[in-house]
Amino acid sequence: MWDWAFTFDIIPVLGQAAIVTVQATALGFLIAAILGLFLASARLASPAAGVAVTIVVELVRSTPLLIQIFFLFFVLPKAGIVLDAFTAGVIAIGLHYAAYCSEVYRAGFESVPRGQWEASIALNLSPWRTFRDIILPQALPPVVPALGNYLIALFKETPLLSAIAVLELMQTAKIIGSDTFRYTEPVTLVGVFFLGMSLVSAGLVRLLESWLQRRY
Repeated sequence: MWDWAFTFDIIPVLGQAAIVTVQATALGFLIAAILGLFLASARLASPAAGVAVTIVVELVRSTPLLIQIFFLFFVLPKAGIVLDAFTAGVIAIGLHYAAYCSEVYRAGFESVPRGQWEASIALNLSPWRTFRDIILPQALPPVVPALGNYLIALFKETPLLSAIAVLELMQTAKIIGSDTFRYTEPVTLVGVFFLGMSLVSAGLVRLLESWLQRRY
């Protein structure tokens, strides 16, 4: 039986946990977007760098995110690198999704006609100026929808951080449930929050995509 009084009591607690979830998502995706762009750019630098990046990307994509979270939180301290649970979780999801984002960026770079590169060389533009002014403005707009999909996917993966006791939404809901023996209200509210935030994120991505299309 749904208890509205209990629901209103736990909303503030879940609200605090929702802030942690949003922070983990924002920071994790920031790492993924920047590192993914760096990895995709490194592939363009030289064949040797391309092989090295491909190996790293395949290694990360071929192992579960939960294993990577455990590795950063439980194994790195054996090497003297101690990270708190939130930092380890954010870095893990950032590194994991950087591998996927790098593939998205790579597809964007490959969609730029080869003639654009050749024209830049003919105009004696530096590699950096070619990349910044010619290639990147053309490669970014088509990849925004795919990056948006990974943002939403990353957001929905944050409950995995509960495995290392980060007090995000799912972990908080489990604690409330174990303390009160009522799981219906907290778990339902967590589901509603994820649904709402996913819809908001999708809307923002569409606005960004529309803005980029008008600009470029």
